[in-house]
Amino acid sequence: MRNKKTSEEVALGIRRRVFEHSMRNNGGYLSQACSAGEQLAWLYNEELKLGDPTLPMIPKPFEGVPSADNPDYHTGAGYNGPFEPQYDRLFIAPAHYALVAYATLIEVGRMAPEGLEMFNKDGSSVEMIGAEHSPGMEVHNGTLGIGLSTGAGLAYGRKLKGEPGRTWVYMSDGEVQEGQTWEAVQAASFHGIDNLYAIMDVNKQQCDGAMDSVMEVGDIKTKFQNFGAVCVEIDGHDINAMRDAVKEPHEGKPLIILANTNPFHSMPILEERFPRLHYVRFKSEDERARMNVSIAKDLGVEPIDYSH
Repeated sequence: MRNKKTSEEVALGIRRRVFEHSMRNNGGYLSQACSAGEQLAWLYNEELKLGDPTLPMIPKPFEGVPSADNPDYHTGAGYNGPFEPQYDRLFIAPAHYALVAYATLIEVGRMAPEGLEMFNKDGSSVEMIGAEHSPGMEVHNGTLGIGLSTGAGLAYGRKLKGEPGRTWVYMSDGEVQEGQTWEAVQAASFHGIDNLYAIMDVNKQQCDGAMDSVMEVGDIKTKFQNFGAVCVEIDGHDINAMRDAVKEPHEGKPLIILANTNPFHSMPILEERFPRLHYVRFKSEDERARMNVSIAKDLGVEPIDYSH
């Protein structure tokens, strides 16, 4: 399914929704919307070949874990359409990007806006940290680094079956601090898993601050190449660059797109919080009001009335 919005319009819509939610809830994952907006917009609006959603537009409450007593259990991947050979599959490895992912689903018409009102509420499937039952999620990725391994395994199985659909993994750069990421790339290269694609949000930020203050990772493009992937580095806010990058030849190898981004892109006032950008909770009513006015102006909307 496709909508009439451009990917640039979808990216702006994502940021506006995350901004409104964060203002009404005294905080949110604002920097992830800044850095990831164009990438998720491009994936869902243009690049991914997905069928129509198979789940209700308004998400159901959490219905329990898989078991013999729960035969109707389903993952949240139904918002990405059915599992059929011709369609792509998407794993969102950094589950803390869930708020941004939900906003994306709404912007491309795969989930109703009411779904975001259920975010982080007791009994809701619209989890703060996305789980396998959350909209758009297929598995619980646990610790960062597992997502690429999961995607590689699925892609290998699909390749052995001769399925034409691709497997995509959306990643964050903090995952390169995990050894499992490199094991996955090495295995994918060895087994010729060239139906595996990944795009990584390289915003140089993680939960505990700037990445280099936690663990320096060096030249990750060269590392990916040395482990056997084809790796392309782009401006992560340039959708044309994404369109070109995905065309890079990579026969017999996975394709990794490194999307260099700014964690306060389109919301420059967030730089005041650097390097503590992982989750922006307002420290005072004055800060909340200042950010409300500033970000609203940058996004071309009216300040949010969060008094009710």
